[in-house]
Amino acid sequence: MEEQGIHDAAIFLMSLGEEEAAEVFKHLSPKEVQKLGETIAKTRAVSHERVDQVMQKFTNAAASQSLLVSDTDNYVRAVLKRALGDDKAALLIDRILQGGDVSGIESLKWMDPFSIAELLRNEHPQIVAAILVHLEADQTAAVLKNFTERTRNEVMLRIATLEGIQPTALKDLNEVLFKVLAGGDKIRKTSMGGVKTAAEIINMMGTSIESAVIESIREFDAELAQKIMDKMFVFEDLLKLDPKSVQMVLKEVASDSLVIALKGATNDLRELVLANMSTRAAEALREDLESRGPIRLSEVENQQKEILKIVRRLSDEGQIVIGGGEDESFV
Repeated sequence: MEEQGIHDAAIFLMSLGEEEAAEVFKHLSPKEVQKLGETIAKTRAVSHERVDQVMQKFTNAAASQSLLVSDTDNYVRAVLKRALGDDKAALLIDRILQGGDVSGIESLKWMDPFSIAELLRNEHPQIVAAILVHLEADQTAAVLKNFTERTRNEVMLRIATLEGIQPTALKDLNEVLFKVLAGGDKIRKTSMGGVKTAAEIINMMGTSIESAVIESIREFDAELAQKIMDKMFVFEDLLKLDPKSVQMVLKEVASDSLVIALKGATNDLRELVLANMSTRAAEALREDLESRGPIRLSEVENQQKEILKIVRRLSDEGQIVIGGGEDESFV
């Protein structure tokens, strides 16, 4: 949810009343419930004009929607069986519907990390990986911190090499969890696992655990470890650095390299860089960016990678902090 959308949703729910608002909350994810709850708690007086605007916005959005089929799952089954026959349709239905009900796995999103770790502690790392990829990266990172180093590394290796989950296997996983957990909503149908997921999770762990995990994966597959590290901090992630860290990075970067790298950057990142330079240097950089002609994408990416190497080195030396977990301590 974007910031404006959260405020609009909060005002709308407050105008509904307790019973109706409670019904809406039943269909939201844990993070959505948390964000809306926090926003409602912080909201005090709201003008009548603002309420009217939100209600009109909802009315317009609702009026633009049309429910074509009341039960889309059953509709898909019926159409495929009619078109392909029972046997051929059966081969496709589970794949299309992603294994059907996964309420057992989905309900983990409402649990605290320690409880999830306790629940999965004695399961095989492959099963743990297949379950954890359904959670948000920060929640998975928190769960993994409650495992032993060996188990944590084994699970991360399997997450990084996971390319997909068969619908039948997903159904089996869900049935195991459903025996001990309450049900939830259907899983969001997105691709899960892989290098990007592993990188996002490791980024949330903090530098001390991060190094051990990466080194363990490197022993198994050096190329895979490098792919994960490449995904852990991309060029646009410079936006996440504090001003002092940005300035330290810029001191290490040659002017020509910076110009080429920024040719492929967003306006937000360009402005961040310019804001952390002296007025004279910023003016010179603006002129160089405007006067520089087209540059090959490969050259831009190469310069961005060189700057990322500087970021990684400064991070390893402890001069800047990137992708630290929530437990980062300061002395």
